[in-house]
Amino acid sequence: MAKILIIEDDPLVARMYSKVLGFEGLEVEIAENGLEGLKKARANKPNLILCDVMMPKMNGMEVLDELKADPNLKDVPVIMLTNLSGTQDAQVALAKGAVAYMVKSEYKPREVAVKAKEIATGHG
Repeated sequence: MAKILIIEDDPLVARMYSKVLGFEGLEVEIAENGLEGLKKARANKPNLILCDVMMPKMNGMEVLDELKADPNLKDVPVIMLTNLSGTQDAQVALAKGAVAYMVKSEYKPREVAVKAKEIATGHG
């Protein structure tokens, strides 16, 4: 079973994505901030990471930098999730190694879950 790590500081959003990913048959772990996310990713390497951009302590772009600098995690696909629709942020995230940049208001949670499952299981 593919493991997904959700790094999201809003507990309602995290639970919503966790629920729809669970419906897709994926194992889900949640981290409430970037530092916790890195710790959990290093302890239990996921097949895919869904990472919010705007978070306290460490923002999503900083998390992405850390993940891509870690030899054990650099190959884990990362989907950046955000409320920011600026194309510049998307270009930066993709240049840093994210596999996708999804604006929360433009995608239904189920669409995010399907995309995550495709990538996590090697079909995307």
